[in-house]
Amino acid sequence: MHQDTEPERFIAHIDMDAFFASVEQLDHPEWRGSPLAVGDGPRSVVSAASYEIRAFGVRSAMPVAQAKKLCPHGLFVPVRMWRYKELSRLVMAVLQRFSPLVEQASVDEAYLDATGLERLFGPPEELAATIRAEVRRETQLSCSVGIAPVRFLAKIASDYNKPGGQTIIHQHQVRAFLDALPVGKIPGVGGRTLEVLTGLGVRTAGDVLKHSATFWRGRLGERGQWLHELAQGHDDTPVTPFTPPKSSSAENTFERDTRDPATLRRWLLLQAERVGADLRAQGVRGRTVTLKAKFADFTQVTRSRTLAEPVNDTQSIFETALALLAELNPRQDLRLIGVGVSQFGQRPRQLSLLEPEAAARPRGALDSALDAVRGRFGKGAIVRGDLLNFDE
Repeated sequence: MHQDTEPERFIAHIDMDAFFASVEQLDHPEWRGSPLAVGDGPRSVVSAASYEIRAFGVRSAMPVAQAKKLCPHGLFVPVRMWRYKELSRLVMAVLQRFSPLVEQASVDEAYLDATGLERLFGPPEELAATIRAEVRRETQLSCSVGIAPVRFLAKIASDYNKPGGQTIIHQHQVRAFLDALPVGKIPGVGGRTLEVLTGLGVRTAGDVLKHSATFWRGRLGERGQWLHELAQGHDDTPVTPFTPPKSSSAENTFERDTRDPATLRRWLLLQAERVGADLRAQGVRGRTVTLKAKFADFTQVTRSRTLAEPVNDTQSIFETALALLAELNPRQDLRLIGVGVSQFGQRPRQLSLLEPEAAARPRGALDSALDAVRGRFGKGAIVRGDLLNFDE
């Protein structure tokens, strides 16, 4: 009896190229080709760096003040997380067309189980090219794709031909690839582990196999066993389909410490708008609103309140955050403030026959209208009066 052989396992890692910076250049054509970093303010860090500004040594997680010294003529723009999440949802929707097994790893990257997809989309090389083309068609942004028999190699491969490229590793190529792979490129090998490995003469993943698993357990504990497994190309970690986030939040670090009530009020309103818009885009509501505050001395506190009914309208989030701020009653200046909503769940609201029509209308009706206008004409198309001329 003829028996079909099991298809070769393939995992794809899709990584958007300089995502935040690329979105800014997409929305502002006049910035394309210019050195640009997402991150502004003397106490901020760079969230993303365009390929043009990387030529000056600017990198993600670098203090903005340092980045501006390296590239004084560069463009430094504020983070617009709502916009990045918007385009991220489009990317994930594209990936879902290829496989139901898609795991979103962050706002700009995802894993996709590509095992068996060659029957629909051709060999891995063709699949990767099709994914890149579809993402660009839907978002006008580029991504890089890595495909390999195991998850960690797919992630490494996606970084090999950036931006806008692809790298495919077949099973028969794994050993040679690992033998030449710098051990520091293995995801999870950080500074301390790398120091130990370098001290033992380990330069590549192949060098790890010069010692037994017992040897590595003795040096690095369970992490040593894990490293030995990866060096052999073993990684059974599955692609876990997307699970909805458990919270949504927004926060800002001020250019100058403050406890001015009017300033804090406007920041809370802006953040409530961002969080509310994100919740509505996801189609979820949350019952717990949390206020986060960091003082000038870097001490941090949070205050939370659980509501009787789940909400996603800006006004309810804002009013609750404002009440929490009043309870906190800060006695010293703040350097950061933030708002979050969690404990998602949708409970139907029973309206009373005695409620006036205006009261019975959901508070989110205004938000829905604002979302529609902004979705069509852009975030700046309509602004709440309390936020007019408010410099983020």
